[in-house]
Amino acid sequence: MKTKTKINKQLERKTSNDLVETIIASKKNNAWNQIAAVLSGPRRQRLNLNLDEINKISKAGEIIAIPGKVLSQGEIDKKIKLVALAFSESAKKKIMEAKSEMETILNEIKKNPSAKGVRILKG
Repeated sequence: MKTKTKINKQLERKTSNDLVETIIASKKNNAWNQIAAVLSGPRRQRLNLNLDEINKISKAGEIIAIPGKVLSQGEIDKKIKLVALAFSESAKKKIMEAKSEMETILNEIKKNPSAKGVRILKG
């Protein structure tokens, strides 16, 4: 687990406003601290998952947090809620067709600061 000081030092090098906002918000809540640790690190350590991989490891009704991007390969056949830093355009379409929900990490932190019922995937 990264310390908040280490996360702050890595945060100084980030240029994306959305990313910086997300890291700051997740760092403030201990439940979301794992997300801040992954997002503050190098981009190559972020999790980029395809829909078929998410479908294999998720259960119906679950809230899945992905510290990275959701990509569109495969299909989702369960009704789940995906929380991620970003979604590809084609992944958004497939998620909507499957009647699943999607949300950015920042919005989910604001709605659910205690991360109740959220399963955070690690790389």
